[in-house]
Amino acid sequence: MEIEKFAEKLKEALELENAGVLTSTTRFRELEDWSSLSVMSLIVLFDEEWGKEIGDKDIKDCQTIGDLYNLLNAK
Repeated sequence: MEIEKFAEKLKEALELENAGVLTSTTRFRELEDWSSLSVMSLIVLFDEEWGKEIGDKDIKDCQTIGDLYNLLNAK
């Protein structure tokens, strides 16, 4: 999957309505709509959409959309 498609899927699943265009360098924690519930939604998205198990520590180790994309491809 290309990172652009990955970013759009994240935007949709996490309901990041005010995020604008997400790129590999976007710092997701700085997005206006990012919240603690987004972490849980991200864990569910990885599991249900891509069959990848991640935890909150995995997410804490990421800073950008590109880091999350790399996490998806590393697991």
